[in-house]
Amino acid sequence: MSFAEWSLFVGLLLVTMVLAGTLISRLPLSSAMVYLALGWLLGPDMADVLRPDPRLHTAVLERLAEGALLISLFAVGLQLGVPLRDRRWQLPVRLAFVSLAAMVALVAAVGVWLLGLPLGAAVLLGAILAPTDPVLASDLPTDPGSDPDPLGFSLAGEGGLNDGAAFPFVLLGLGLLGLHEMGPGLARWWSVDLLWATVGGAAIGGLLGAATGRLVVYLRSRHEAAVGLDEFLGLGLLAMAYGVAQISHASGFLAVFAAGLALQRVREQPRAHTRPLRSAEDPVGHPYETLATHSHHASATMRDSVQGFNGQLERLAELTLVLVVGAMLAYARPLPLLWWFLPLLLVVLRPLSVLVALPGAAVSSRQRAMIGWFGIRGIGSVYYLLLALRHGVDGALADTLISVTLWTVAASIVAHGLTAQPLMQRYIDRKRQTRKAKRQSQ
Repeated sequence: MSFAEWSLFVGLLLVTMVLAGTLISRLPLSSAMVYLALGWLLGPDMADVLRPDPRLHTAVLERLAEGALLISLFAVGLQLGVPLRDRRWQLPVRLAFVSLAAMVALVAAVGVWLLGLPLGAAVLLGAILAPTDPVLASDLPTDPGSDPDPLGFSLAGEGGLNDGAAFPFVLLGLGLLGLHEMGPGLARWWSVDLLWATVGGAAIGGLLGAATGRLVVYLRSRHEAAVGLDEFLGLGLLAMAYGVAQISHASGFLAVFAAGLALQRVREQPRAHTRPLRSAEDPVGHPYETLATHSHHASATMRDSVQGFNGQLERLAELTLVLVVGAMLAYARPLPLLWWFLPLLLVVLRPLSVLVALPGAAVSSRQRAMIGWFGIRGIGSVYYLLLALRHGVDGALADTLISVTLWTVAASIVAHGLTAQPLMQRYIDRKRQTRKAKRQSQ
């Protein structure tokens, strides 16, 4: 296709999604399901417009997936307003680390005993499939703010954390296959790939996010400087956090997520003897420049502007990547093992891995069941698949990883897309009924 033809195609696609958005929202479908179907129709099996062969275009596809993940991780961080010392963070942290490690172990056991994979390949498969996806979880309610629902908050926090938490296990699998240096007695893996990557990534992102946000708010509220270009601020902070973390051999994914969390928590710096604007909550009450430079509103204005722009980028990233995944299915052989492996992964292994992280958690049985079901697999798994291919995984093992990963992502998009709306609506209705009954009993 020529550039003009591509331009026409992209324009028609974007405008069609706008026009059909209301219709799609009324159906038990997610936007990702629509993108996946369009990607398959445009792929080699049908129109043959997109040919994203994961073997031939590994580096390009890896960068696309990585960029989409970074945008989404930053967006999730900006949405989660619960203070870091709040006990509600315990559950998403458990899910992101304890549950993820359990999922890697469970999938690895299936890989060794039922799929006949060597240990390194089985661990690698588990690490690729273990993380849940922050990009595709956008269809689930995350309840942004300081008092979110435990279900939405836990799923969003898990998705934001476990893409970075999975990286050490991917390197462990590659190391056991002889494709990554782990040092004597796994010393390098323990010290650098696991401990430093996790702690260092979170610390780097948190410090950069807090320092940048406070500096911008100070300049705006005290000197009326650095006003505007909030789009550059969001992208710049994302890029800085990722770049510094990667150069320091820390987790870039955790750094970007932590940067979003830190920027969200930058507080106002009110001047003495000043008052907030009465109608500041009304978007037409005051112009942007007035709110952005007012000492009572500078932080909120900055966060809202960065979050709005990044949210739009996240939608474009989802569209692009899921289209590509749909087209990539042509390169994933429908292996017979998928008929039993996919239900096992989504219906059995995910809930089991969640149970490991839930003892003592203050969640109801309904919330436990919902968390166990909504372990959405997506772009994170695709990224780690491409990372493994770039590190030298080839032959029959590459064929198996490509097939299992892509069909797992596709199955997750369809299964969770079909059930998200009715299950969440039923959950919300039950929650409202419970609150109403409590008020009436009082």
